[in-house]
Parts: sequence; structure tokens; C-alpha cells
Amino acid sequence: MLTILRKMSVVHHNPVQYTLKLGEQDIDLNAQLGMLVDLHYQGVIYCVHCQRKITKSFQQGYCFPCYRELLACNLCVIHPERCRFYEGVCDANHWAHAHCSQPHVVYLANSSGLKVGITRVSHIPSRWIDQGATQGLIIFTTQNRYQAGVIEVALKRFVADKTQWQVMLKGSNSAIDLMARRDDILQQAQSSIAELMEKFGEEIKIVKHAVVTEINYPVLNYPTKITAFNLDKQAQVTGTLLGIKGQYLLLDTGVINLRKFSGYQTTLRLGIY
Repeated sequence: MLTILRKMSVVHHNPVQYTLKLGEQDIDLNAQLGMLVDLHYQGVIYCVHCQRKITKSFQQGYCFPCYRELLACNLCVIHPERCRFYEGVCDANHWAHAHCSQPHVVYLANSSGLKVGITRVSHIPSRWIDQGATQGLIIFTTQNRYQAGVIEVALKRFVADKTQWQVMLKGSNSAIDLMARRDDILQQAQSSIAELMEKFGEEIKIVKHAVVTEINYPVLNYPTKITAFNLDKQAQVTGTLLGIKGQYLLLDTGVINLRKFSGYQTTLRLGIY
């Protein structure tokens, strides 16, 4: 079936439920475990924001004009601590600002190990799932992305802020006592956090009674060697679906990050054929 790739929809069940939209159909990917997948890129890309036809995408599916607009608030979508809205630089009516001005959380997650991150309140727990995390814990709530960003900067001196995707795809992580690690990190960053709380007052809050979210993924077998497919270099991907984690399909022939190729027009066949 001809389709435009998008990130998979997720629901936090045990295991995570993955759904992929094919045309007007919603495909239950969990039910496809053990089945063949055949994906063929047609050489056409559509911007995920404005829908224009393009030959190259930026930042997981944007055309260059939309990508440039995404950065119009001085990189604050990608580097929220650099936000300049308070200096009157970013237009409050700009769609990038609308993204940033919503309530956010700062969290700890166990993906390829312990990491700190930020996301909109509405993106929990899907953000953790997209990162392939097996545990997640909210540690701060904030009124906007900038506040979350400066807290993240204060904390990442003591904890990683990146996921090593190759490690994440090799198996389930050993459990981490996120509550204890949170307390350790907050103690280490105590002076910086105190300054930020004095600056922003009630707009940022420590979540003292958060509950650790546990996440399991639909995986028959994890790969022992990670080989990633790139549709720009190899237009056809075929293999047996052994699992799904993060936004990756784990095939017996390699792995593919569907979110990375958002907007790519493909033919996709699933099942026994």
C-alpha cells in the first residue's frame, strides 16, 4: 500500500501498543510480530508541517522553510535554554513559540542508562516510549519550555542528557532506583536549583510524590548486532519483524527508525506474502 511514513502512535499498555497509519487504515503492529515487513521508498518526501513536496527533509520531516521557521525563536525548540522571547525577539503568534509556551516537565528516564530530559506535559509517557525508556520519573513541572531547559542544563552536569540508541536497542535495561538517583542529583545541583526557584517562584515546582512509570516493549528477540537502514541510501527494506522499541522496527535484517523518515512516501506490505 502507498503511504506517507509518520511516527508510530503509542499507547502505554503492557507491552506498549504500537499503531501505524497506512492510508485510512490503522495497523496494529504488535500483531505483526514474526511476520514479514517490506518497505520501499518511492523517492518523494512531503513536509510534515506544510505538506509541500520536497526532495530532502530536515529535523525528521520538515522542508527547509519550515525548518528555518522552527529555529526562528533562536533555536529555543532544540535548545530551550537559549529562548529569547523575554527579550522581545520571538513573536508570540509564531507556531514555534506556541510549542514552547505550554507547560513542560523535567524528567529522569532509563533508556540506554540514566538520562535527564524535558518534554511537554501532554507528551508523558509517549516521550519516554519514543526514546525506548524502560522507566520514567517526572521531577519538575514548569510553565514553559525555557524554564524546563534551564533546569535541564543545571542537572546535566551530573547526569547524561542523551540516549545511546544502539545500546537502547540491544535489550531491556537493568532497573534503576530513579527516586534515589533523583535525590542524589538534586542534592548535587542544589545551589543552581535554588537560584532558579528564586527566579521563577511558583512557576517551577519539584514533584516530590511522583510515581515511577515502568515500560515494556513488544519484542520477540533483541538484535545482537545493530545495523541501521537508511532509506536515502537503500530504498527497499525487507525482513521479519522481531520487535518494536522506541520508534524503531527491529527486523532480522536490521533496524529502522520510522520517525527519522517521517514524510517519506513508501509502499509498505506487512504480513505473510
